Amino acid sequence: MSSNSIRILAGNSHPALAKLIAKRLGTDLANVTVSKYSNQETAVTIGESVRDEDVYIIQSGCGEINDHLMELLIMINACKTASARRITAVLPCFPYARQDKKDKSRAPISAKLVANMLTVAGADHVITMDLHASQIQGFFDRPVDNLYGEPSVLRYIKENVPDWKNAIIVSPDAGGAKRATSIADHLDLDFALIHKERKKANEVSRMVLVGDVKDKVAILVDDMADTCGTLGLAAKTLVDNGASAVYAIVIHGVLSGKALDVINNSVLTRVVVTNTIPHAEKKKICPKLDTIDVSAVLAEAIRRTHNGESVSYLFGHATI
Repeated sequence: MSSNSIRILAGNSHPALAKLIAKRLGTDLANVTVSKYSNQETAVTIGESVRDEDVYIIQSGCGEINDHLMELLIMINACKTASARRITAVLPCFPYARQDKKDKSRAPISAKLVANMLTVAGADHVITMDLHASQIQGFFDRPVDNLYGEPSVLRYIKENVPDWKNAIIVSPDAGGAKRATSIADHLDLDFALIHKERKKANEVSRMVLVGDVKDKVAILVDDMADTCGTLGLAAKTLVDNGASAVYAIVIHGVLSGKALDVINNSVLTRVVVTNTIPHAEKKKICPKLDTIDVSAVLAEAIRRTHNGESVSYLFGHATI
């Protein structure tokens, strides 16, 4: 008999985060087997009843993104055909979020395609964190809760950055200025901006600092760090302009390619990322990496959604 209880399902992208979320909700992960046939087709088996239950499927956009996205779509569809009452896709890091606009001729808007695929598969609701562009919410005709890592970042700065009251918040590009100014306002700190000129994607040619960082702790804030070329060059620019130390705080630490070498060889004091993307193995190679755990925020969003409570409280408060 159905109890309309929370059922947490997890794909293969980030099982550690799914376990943390389930633990905080006081439940166990549902029995799901995700495997591949010899021809590389994805096979999903849900090992318990989800009929008339409130299902949450946790799958982050990282690692083998296309495989993980396909896993998520098949899991959603499997739950739909198994008569789940409501299916919520929990995407801590939204896949293809950077392909959100037609920035050159014949460019695809892949984030819109992902939104359509999730809707057609049967997702009734989407929970994600710090979308690369908030407008991606408009690609869905289903409710989307875009949670913010900012409250957790503020708490981290106050608890872990020595002499944070003598700090300055820096955005490594013009696109992140709104995020950085919001953090600077909450902490009552100054704000600086780095203007970067790109020759091609993932390759920065020149950086210009706007603002005074002399003898201050510079805290770089961004939503995503991929190859970390921008962060490395930004940190060098800040030190060249007199910053006493440079921290980088990033929500989604993709850390692909030579990112770890760039961080280890840079002047960065510490690079702080949330666990929306798994990086436990990378921390062994890069001692400068530190983690902000956001499982509490995601778990609380799931609890509030299930109970029909407002999620907007989480936009301004860090959950312990």
